Amino acid sequence: MTNTPSTLSVAICQAAPIPLDFDGGIEKATRLAREAIEAGAKLVAFGETFLGGYPLWLDEAPGAALWDHPGTKACHQIMLENAIVPGDERLLPLQELCDESGALISLGAHERVRQSLYNNQLLFRPGEAPLDHRKLVPTHGERLIWMRGDGSTLGVHQAEWGRAGNLICWEHWMPLARAAMHNLGESVHVAAWPTVREEYGIASRHYAMEGRCFVLAAGLVQWRGDMFEGLERVGGNADVKALFEAIEGDTLNRGGSMIIAPDARVLAQAGEGEEILHAELDLSEIGQGLASLDTDGHYSRPDVFELSVDTRAKDGVNWKT
Repeated sequence: MTNTPSTLSVAICQAAPIPLDFDGGIEKATRLAREAIEAGAKLVAFGETFLGGYPLWLDEAPGAALWDHPGTKACHQIMLENAIVPGDERLLPLQELCDESGALISLGAHERVRQSLYNNQLLFRPGEAPLDHRKLVPTHGERLIWMRGDGSTLGVHQAEWGRAGNLICWEHWMPLARAAMHNLGESVHVAAWPTVREEYGIASRHYAMEGRCFVLAAGLVQWRGDMFEGLERVGGNADVKALFEAIEGDTLNRGGSMIIAPDARVLAQAGEGEEILHAELDLSEIGQGLASLDTDGHYSRPDVFELSVDTRAKDGVNWKT
């Protein structure tokens, strides 16, 4: 017999980021996470790149990908200057909240490592440094700004109730990434998205069914007007303003977050605005589901298929003494 908790309270903070303003975003994330935790949540999830905001101009601003685009270049400089860095002391309020509450917080951010930006979904945990997961493959236009992650940030956190892990956006259509994470035995998985449109919800529900785990599909809400406000917060820039002005429409990311059970049913779903979505998870559903499907065990064929995962950090330059 074990003393493993049989239920777990979780929450998704479906909220609007403060574009480009990382300090303001950290303050907002801490406030919302505290609200969710005070309501009982032991795991709180935010969407993809909540800190800094999803780079909507890559998809929405005509010409943003053109060579030498002044607005794109200026925006990249602002991101580099303001992005979080490994061990960033600005993140201490979130770490302190985890330490005092015992809860976990999954938070997306633009991160600077040396001279490059990464898409990192950090998992803050009590008494330990945050667990990094840097997006393995930036999707389509995202490759203009983000470096690829490596296998060193594929991992899970062992909590008293089970294991928690993250993947980001289209990584959920990488079969081998899914297989690697399923092998790590997640109880709860955070699927971080910019917005949970229909096909993203399908991918999240498939992940839950395939991995026999609960999934928090966390999306953002983003409005065009907020991009100008965020720009002003970091000092403004005429070229970036012109880039943002080329974007059409007002509501650009519409939330749609959902909390999903191991049999793919939706336990809770958010609307299109800002809200904190709560659910109580019955962890016994994981073991019940494994009776019929364990894709890492009795429903696998290791004699036919084999996956090798390289977890070494790939820095490119190795200094030897």
